[in-house]
Amino acid sequence: MATRTRTQPPASHGADSHELIRVHGARVNNLKDVSVEIPKRRLTVFTGVSGSGKSSLVFDTVAAESQRLINETYSAFVQGFMPTPARPDVDVLEGLTTAIIVDQQRIGSDPRSTVGTVTDAHAMLRILFSRLGTPHVGPPSAFSFNTASVRASGAITVERGDRKTVKATYERTGGMCTRCEGRGSVSDIDLGQLYDDTKSLSEGAFTIPGWKSDSFWTVRVYAGSGFVDPDKPIREFTEQEMRDFLYREPVKVKVDGVNLTYEGLIPKIQKSFLSKDRESMQPHIRAFVERAVAFTTCPECDGTRLSEGARSSKIAGVSIADACAMEIRELAEWVRGLSESSVTPLLTSLGGTLDSFVEIGLGYLALERPSGTLSGGEAQRVKMIRHLGSPLTDITYVFDEPTIGLHPHDVRRMNDLLLRLRDKGNTVLVVEHKPETIAIADHVVDLGPGAGTAGGTVCFEGTVEGLRRGGTVTGRHFDDRASLKESVRKPFGALEIRGATTHNLRGVDVDIPLGVLTVVTGVAGSGKSSLVHGSLVKRSAAGDEGVVSVDQSPIRGSRRSNPATYTGLLEPIRKAFARANGVKPALFSANSEGACPTCNGAGVVFTDLAMMAGVAGTCEDCEGRRFQASVLEHRFGGRDISEVLAMPVAEAEEFFGAGEARTPAAHRVLVRLADVGLGYLTLGQPLNTLSGGERQRLKLAVHMAEKGGVYVLDEPTTGLHLADVEQLLGLLDRLVDSGKSVVVVEHHQAVMAHADWIIDLGPGAGHDGGRIVFEGTPADLVAARSTLTAEHLASYVGA
Repeated sequence: MATRTRTQPPASHGADSHELIRVHGARVNNLKDVSVEIPKRRLTVFTGVSGSGKSSLVFDTVAAESQRLINETYSAFVQGFMPTPARPDVDVLEGLTTAIIVDQQRIGSDPRSTVGTVTDAHAMLRILFSRLGTPHVGPPSAFSFNTASVRASGAITVERGDRKTVKATYERTGGMCTRCEGRGSVSDIDLGQLYDDTKSLSEGAFTIPGWKSDSFWTVRVYAGSGFVDPDKPIREFTEQEMRDFLYREPVKVKVDGVNLTYEGLIPKIQKSFLSKDRESMQPHIRAFVERAVAFTTCPECDGTRLSEGARSSKIAGVSIADACAMEIRELAEWVRGLSESSVTPLLTSLGGTLDSFVEIGLGYLALERPSGTLSGGEAQRVKMIRHLGSPLTDITYVFDEPTIGLHPHDVRRMNDLLLRLRDKGNTVLVVEHKPETIAIADHVVDLGPGAGTAGGTVCFEGTVEGLRRGGTVTGRHFDDRASLKESVRKPFGALEIRGATTHNLRGVDVDIPLGVLTVVTGVAGSGKSSLVHGSLVKRSAAGDEGVVSVDQSPIRGSRRSNPATYTGLLEPIRKAFARANGVKPALFSANSEGACPTCNGAGVVFTDLAMMAGVAGTCEDCEGRRFQASVLEHRFGGRDISEVLAMPVAEAEEFFGAGEARTPAAHRVLVRLADVGLGYLTLGQPLNTLSGGERQRLKLAVHMAEKGGVYVLDEPTTGLHLADVEQLLGLLDRLVDSGKSVVVVEHHQAVMAHADWIIDLGPGAGHDGGRIVFEGTPADLVAARSTLTAEHLASYVGA
């Protein structure tokens, strides 16, 4: 018999010494040699004012290096197909584990992308119906609205031994509706918005954005094709000319000695504009599409996107279209009611995925919901689903403000999910401003003290209690609570909405008061956005009251775009430089004639190293200033153009506001940027270095220039620090006091308390929502305590 001898407990194992993620000397973006130690298998929250460097430390340093190192474990062949980010500018990074990033980036906005397709739930449903559906219509592809049916036959040559020609037939059954091609809607184009039929093509008949009369690749191919007379007014075209002009199939033509493809105007517009998601279009292009195209539900598939065959196959009387239209919590119940031993593993996996939706608070969604319509918070939670049931441990999960778009009632559920991920043995890093989430942290890293060049340092590391006692901006504002107004403004009218039925709204009748600050609130999925964007915005746009809508659609910016170009500020600056020096304005654009020829105006020179990370070095000719040396000799107000673009907004506001550099057009833009709290941004800072909150406020500054009587803002506190919310409230007050009507979709209790009027939707989400549960002043809401919002607001103000 073997004997076991008692031994002394071993000394601490060497592996136990790696309990920290160590960052030393981080200099990414505005970080100033930051050094921190982040405990593993704990929940660490990174906070600080907007622009203080949180995202630079967490995403651009820790998470970026982790993912770069993982990519290096693949073969050179595989790495050639993967993105190759450069190593972050940091001296030491130790103790990294595999990082999974759950950020605010919108899920793919392709017209055929839905909640079901991006989470694999639809793929599992397709397999389920291909196995159990009756009648049997084919393999899983027969239930896919992204797959078209294909049939082909012909002769093929087989080169095996003796070459011989054989006849072959190929057939693939897809589920795509042939009428709408899987989009669920069809378009009706208003030809009057495409051209002026009283003019000829040579006279500039086209009214499509970007289609100028001298554009070679668009207009001249029509004029020189030979199918139509370019000098004849369009209304005088013969029947054949009009048919060729509007509908001709693609054909090769020679124009001015160049071989080009001629295509009818209607199919060309459909490919150029309608094949893209409207949310991803530039504002003027989107406005053109909304003006020129009417989208209606496809009459053949009734908006289901599926062919008749796919809709005919059913399980227990339910088709796959019916299943995708159910709320996910109802679909989960239906799946649990199925019992078929041959597909038990599939039912278990599908049920687990659907239950994760419910658990994370998205049970009110349907799998058919287009992914481009999800809010930033909903998109982020959808990305979390695949990680909730994962058996992996010792993973670093990185979250970017996971409470965005969440009602205070839902924030508790999100906090529980973060703690669950930590308790499974994972490291959870969260960039967050909400005190409710900061309060559950094991460790807090506070960056600041200011934003931009005034930030980039660690002001505090430690516990939440230590943060409260600390003297940092976050610590001082941690327990701030807004109070209810003593008196509220009186409206001077109202916008009447009657019988609103968008999405889950149940024939809502409501009056939106004019001349006051109105907050529309309610739990996630209660119908706030449906009411405001689906009814109020359309109602206002159709009436006399102009509406300015600032939604959550993201700003897409490259390193060549910056606040000066995005806001239109660069245009008056270039003209001012040109007038002062007697030269062309194009010289003062780094994307045009004034660009440094070595780096093409980028300021850096990139060296591609194939599957290895490329090297970016400062351009030696322009020293990173992006302009030719001759351009920098021209000065305005004592500064050259590169020095002006290096100014912070606050300094530029003073520079262009008075003295010899006074430029009223530029000064007006700068005032708006300062008003939204972006005084620290430099005019030439690349947009791809801005945080999500900074981009939203930049968009707000642009929209403030639009003339309108009603401003509609969708969660303007996104990305705002506790100390910045007060500045936002001041901005909202100034808008109302100037005679505007401001409607805000918001969950932040400070904004609710500051409102003149509150409209609360609910009582729940999805089918359980869509009703007005309260209308009145914040004081009345707190006194009534009749809704979830009332309970949380009363607790917030200490009532």
